Amino acid sequence: MGTVSEGQGQYPASLPPPAPGPPRATLQLRAVPDPAGSPPELLRPPHHPAPPIPTGRFAVPGPGAVPHGPTAVLLIGPAGAGKTSVARYWADHRPVPTAHISLDDVREWVRSGFADPQAGWNDQCEAQYRLARRTCGFAARNHLANGISCIIDDAVFPDWPAIGIGGWRRHVGPGLLPVVLLPGLDVVLERNARRSGSRRLSDETVAQIHGRMAGWYGSGLPIIDNSRLDVPATAAALDQVLALPRG
Repeated sequence: MGTVSEGQGQYPASLPPPAPGPPRATLQLRAVPDPAGSPPELLRPPHHPAPPIPTGRFAVPGPGAVPHGPTAVLLIGPAGAGKTSVARYWADHRPVPTAHISLDDVREWVRSGFADPQAGWNDQCEAQYRLARRTCGFAARNHLANGISCIIDDAVFPDWPAIGIGGWRRHVGPGLLPVVLLPGLDVVLERNARRSGSRRLSDETVAQIHGRMAGWYGSGLPIIDNSRLDVPATAAALDQVLALPRG
């Protein structure tokens, strides 16, 4: 397993209770050990593909909704998933102009008066998050309008509308392609343990975030389990997922 480093995530110290929902079909990409070094195996639901499935206010776009020009990707995952590293690598190695937009970086533009979610989620945290998301959405639309693809990384929760896909869809557009990075809990705990200072979260917080992110299983969004994948291999898996037809 390759080492994945990640910028300091903006995660709240406590999360609201989960909202229960019915299970749905899931498209997953998991790493399967193979001594020959073949790419990860694509696992499809055993039943016939379902129509576009809503997740909050967001519906997975069908083939007609995906633009044929620049691509906008939303990379989702818990602390320690490697979102920032994978997004940066993917943008660096694309054959077409591609920008990397990190919500955490934009949030930290606020210096004096910064509302740190690790100190407790409150109205000011939510207001600054929404402001940063609008700013990222404007940047993404501006890049797309100028022929430049983009990838945004954010810790989007499946059952928390304030930090959900609906807002991203409103600010970026219906062609947004969300993909979830979700390695095993042992992996994210190990990666978190290698951090120091304010970058390191408590094991309890990491486990809580990871547990809530597991709600993406059954959502219909593509999931990459990058537990055994390094950054380049995860970026390759992301390309494989984005090449799949949607709907």
